[in-house]
Amino acid sequence: MGITGAFPRFDHVGIAVTDLDRAVEDFSNRLGVKPESREAVPADGIEAVFFSLGAQSLELLGSTRTDSAIARFLERRGEGIHHVAYAVFDIEAELSRWRSGGSQLIDSTPRLGSRGRLVAFIHPTTEHGVLTELCQLPGGDGSE
Repeated sequence: MGITGAFPRFDHVGIAVTDLDRAVEDFSNRLGVKPESREAVPADGIEAVFFSLGAQSLELLGSTRTDSAIARFLERRGEGIHHVAYAVFDIEAELSRWRSGGSQLIDSTPRLGSRGRLVAFIHPTTEHGVLTELCQLPGGDGSE
């Protein structure tokens, strides 16, 4: 499967922030758009705010507890780009393809993420330093 079939589109970039409300205000002012959605993901200890930017989104990530992956990221690195995400048609098939291609999977099976999507993360050590998220849109068809 080529890149066109595997990735119908770049989906979003996630940015870790220390003060989510301040970051939402800053990005709203700079981008000239209001957030599309805001939701807590208690299982991950995060709150996510999405800005729709055409077919792609910007995700701001704030931590809701000190032991979350975002809290650890902020402690080690400070604010900044946390991950890039690609929409996929079939997340199970993509995980298998990435694994067989030598990628180190953080999530060996998909899990429910924000916006009702199945997600799985790929470790940055095998992705040239970039934490990578695969996300399957509801219905698994790669479109909204």
